[in-house]
Amino acid sequence: MSQWNLDATHLDIGFSVRHMMVSNVKGRFTDAQAQIRIDEDHPERSEVVVEIGTASIDTRVADRDAHLRSADFFDSEQHPLMTFRGTRVERTGASEFAITGDLTIREVTHPVTLRGILDGPLTDPYGNRRAGVELTGEIDREQWGLGWNMALEAGGVVVGKRVKLAIDAEIVEQVEVVA
Repeated sequence: MSQWNLDATHLDIGFSVRHMMVSNVKGRFTDAQAQIRIDEDHPERSEVVVEIGTASIDTRVADRDAHLRSADFFDSEQHPLMTFRGTRVERTGASEFAITGDLTIREVTHPVTLRGILDGPLTDPYGNRRAGVELTGEIDREQWGLGWNMALEAGGVVVGKRVKLAIDAEIVEQVEVVA
């Protein structure tokens, strides 16, 4: 079992949600830390815990980001982190896998399964072992208390319930330093 670290310069934690029933708003979180332990021979034994700073949300619209940080949504002052704690990893193909875990937002926890692809590992030009991870999934935001909405006069609502997740990350194997 080896320890791996996120490469923050190659990390994108993205999402999209329907807006006014006609388009998608896309955004990302820019602050994340992870504890990743991978057993390459037995991937089902691998472990992951990811913490994401809710205040780091970025949809490229300052007023919308402020609203998402407010008590109507993430309540970032009271709940600065959302956490994903993996509970099961299952290989579904040569480089495909599913990871199920507990997602906690605003102190509410529900299971989530993300589908993934693992590229690598390989050795980079500096001698570090790296791998790429692509994850996708979908959640119902209202399950976590992110329920603010407004009805539209023509029918429908301002914010859709379903949130699509798309995460791209590079991870680097931690090298043990011998004293």
